[in-house]
Amino acid sequence: MSDPKQRAPGRLKRLFGPGPAVEPIRDAAEVDRRYRRLRLSVAITLTLSYGFAYTCRLGLSVVKKPLIDAGIYSAEQLGWIGAAFLWGYGLGKIFNGVLADRVNVRRFIPLGLALSALVNLAMGSTSLVFVAVGLWALNGYSQGGLAPSSVVSITQWFSSRERGTVYGFWSTAHSLGEGLTYFGTAGLVSVTIWNAAFFGPGLACLLVACAAYLGLRDRPRTEGLPPVAVWKGEAVEPPPDPAAGGTGSAQLELLRTPAIWILGLASASMYVTRYAINNWGVLYLQVEHGYSLMEASSFIGVNTIAGIGGSAAYGWLSDRFFASRRPPLTLIFGLLEITGLCLILLGPRHSPLFLAMGLVLYGFTLSGILAVLGGLFAVDIADKRATGAAMGIIGVFSYLGAGVQEFVSGMLIQEGSRMVDGVRTYDFSTPVVFWIGASVMSALLAVTLWKVKARD
Repeated sequence: MSDPKQRAPGRLKRLFGPGPAVEPIRDAAEVDRRYRRLRLSVAITLTLSYGFAYTCRLGLSVVKKPLIDAGIYSAEQLGWIGAAFLWGYGLGKIFNGVLADRVNVRRFIPLGLALSALVNLAMGSTSLVFVAVGLWALNGYSQGGLAPSSVVSITQWFSSRERGTVYGFWSTAHSLGEGLTYFGTAGLVSVTIWNAAFFGPGLACLLVACAAYLGLRDRPRTEGLPPVAVWKGEAVEPPPDPAAGGTGSAQLELLRTPAIWILGLASASMYVTRYAINNWGVLYLQVEHGYSLMEASSFIGVNTIAGIGGSAAYGWLSDRFFASRRPPLTLIFGLLEITGLCLILLGPRHSPLFLAMGLVLYGFTLSGILAVLGGLFAVDIADKRATGAAMGIIGVFSYLGAGVQEFVSGMLIQEGSRMVDGVRTYDFSTPVVFWIGASVMSALLAVTLWKVKARD
């Protein structure tokens, strides 16, 4: 009789491992039909699933002021909770990123969504800070496999010449999810209670997890289809050299690639700014501009709507006008992003027009930069067998940077907090320097990759 402990890994592998190849379809017309239908389904499902996943991570950002005002958490404690998510996400991204090259994404992605949804339901039921820290760290880890798995699916279903465009389309999920949060979740909270910021997204993502299983597919070979490069008539990568090893060797090669490390640092710096605006922007606008919760959330939502166009535009422009060469367009977007950020944080107070202009410019360009620094460039220079690991490595850097931001921002905001005549006031001058400086550092690091070329 076999040992149950030995059977468990086998069962997990059968459940989550890539499916077996089936008999190839011989009819060329049927191959065309199935490829077109399934590619559309995969692209749309990946984008919507990842977009809704964002609502299960950003609810806390919307209710920070209500939580502080009610005495449930302090700004510093909210920094601990936010950092726990981001560091958990970074760990989840590297571990799950390595797994993503070996899993059936049709099952792996819905599992991550469902776990995140359940954690949100639990988060809305507690006000104990250390419980919240643990739950939000678990939420981060469970979401950490979604981006690497999505990119693995993109590389399996779309060829290298389409990758920038499709990756840019998928990256609109960031802005979609942020928009759903800053308009939908904020609206829900404004007419109910703070707990709704977790209950609403949790229930929604349970339904989306079911829909994701129906809309996604494993690799083309499990559908009887040839590799996408063969179907597209593009050059196919030569068979891997047996002496070079398999997926594991391709993943280890990434660690010996200097450009990956620089990309990671550039992305980490950009994620400082990104999560500063995402996680503290509503509070900043409430304090510095005097807006209500719904007004402040709506302004941050403007940034996310602009981002939908930015990530799609970056992918298409870099493929169409720069022959899939990323650095030139990254520099242009980076300079414009810093300009928009300065308008938001250093522009005139109580000027909705200047604020909206800054948020549109910032959101549009940041979304494109996140697409390239947060994964696209790493996928370009990685072996196709290690795209999930490439996303994971960049993710560790990105979310370590975001987590440090959350901890430091919370501490700085708490230090600048004072009670004056029974009203809590804040001084954001030091956090603002920290946030803008991070964007400048990201742009400088990205420029050093000017001569790095993508893998054919």
